[in-house]
Amino acid sequence: MGKLAHVRQTPLRHEPDDALGDLRFCALLGSEQWMRLPDPVRQRFSKRYLQGQSVSYSGMITECRLSRAGWLLAQMCRLIGAPLPLDRGGGAAAVVTVTEHAPSGGQVWTRVYARRGGFPQVIHSAKMFSGPTGLEEYVGFGIGIALKVAGSAEGICFASDHYFIKFGLVRLRLPRWLEPGALQIDHLDRGSGNFLFVLDLRHPLFGQMIHQVGLFADQPSVEQQ
Repeated sequence: MGKLAHVRQTPLRHEPDDALGDLRFCALLGSEQWMRLPDPVRQRFSKRYLQGQSVSYSGMITECRLSRAGWLLAQMCRLIGAPLPLDRGGGAAAVVTVTEHAPSGGQVWTRVYARRGGFPQVIHSAKMFSGPTGLEEYVGFGIGIALKVAGSAEGICFASDHYFIKFGLVRLRLPRWLEPGALQIDHLDRGSGNFLFVLDLRHPLFGQMIHQVGLFADQPSVEQQ
């Protein structure tokens, strides 16, 4: 990820919060990989928030490349809530909010991306600590991704293992030929309360379809009234 090092970092003030200790990501990685992570990354992924609390990260999308196939896929995915970036380019403001979902024991992630024209794009997803890999992300309409998690000295990598559709108790795994491609999301610490979010979607036939980079900063946790 050396080519991303030139991104200008603007540290924002970070304040402690009253989040509960959370060992879920530590359990997924194992103690050895967990201890490889930079301290700020361990702090971000070891908090379980109380009812009515959330944590927000603000920043901007610095780069977004969509191939023709990637752009078409992103537009088609509007039918299930537009979980993929819609616009090429960079410089758009972005906010990510994470909220605990007590009934399921998971987390709700909301991403808001400003757009050059029209209303902002809002992406909702839910991370559940379940399934064969121990972590699944649902993007809507019962569609989910089983994720493998790995840790390094730079941060955490989430990589797709397989895609599935779930209807109630019935869970159907998509065959490889129907999958949109291999998804990888990296959370890379850049110091001073900043981190990079890097999303790559690569298809075995169409190559890299989507490459998105965002630079975010820690924000104080917000207790919703």
